Amino acid sequence: MWLKFLIEYFKSPRTVGAVAPSSGKLAEKMSDDIDFENAKCIVEYGPGTGVFTEKLVENLKNHTILILVEYNEEFCKQLEEKYSDYGNVLIVNDSAENIDKHLKKYNVREVDYVVSGLPFASLPKSMSNKILKNTKNILKKDGLFITFQYTLLKKGYIASYFEDISFERVILNIPPAYVLKCQNT
Repeated sequence: MWLKFLIEYFKSPRTVGAVAPSSGKLAEKMSDDIDFENAKCIVEYGPGTGVFTEKLVENLKNHTILILVEYNEEFCKQLEEKYSDYGNVLIVNDSAENIDKHLKKYNVREVDYVVSGLPFASLPKSMSNKILKNTKNILKKDGLFITFQYTLLKKGYIASYFEDISFERVILNIPPAYVLKCQNT
C-alpha cells in the first residue's frame, strides 16, 4: 500500500498531498465526533487508499449513505475493489468541487458530515474556494466538516468559511497532523 501511495504522490503531488497513508490514530481522531447512529449521509473527500474510509465503514449503519469522492483514478479503482459490495457506499471519481452535482444525482439534500483528506495547502486557491463553499452549502445546520492539515497555516482560511473551529494535534502520524473540526453554524 505504501509503495502504491508513494507512486501516486510522485505522479500528482498537488492532489495526493502526502508521501504516506494516514495513521490509524489519525483515522480515529477524524471519526471521533461522528454520530453514526443518527447520520443519514457522510461524504469523504480524497479517501486515497481508504484509511479513513475503513474507520467510517467499520461504524457505518445500514441507513447511512457514505459517498467517497476521489479524484485519482488509481485510488478510485482500489476503493471500488474494496467497497463495491457495500450497497450504501457510493464511489465517485471526480473532484470534490463537484459534490453538489453528485448529491443531486443520488437525491441527497443535505449531509451530516464531510470528512476530508484533501491537501488544502497544495491545492489551487480557486479549487479550495469552490470546495469549501460547496461544503458549507451541502452541510446541514450544525453538521461537521472534519479535515486534517500538517500545519495550521490554512486554519484562518478555512475559518473564513466555518467560524466554529476546534483543532487537535495527532502526534502519531507521519508527519504529525492537526485535525480541524468545523461546525456549520
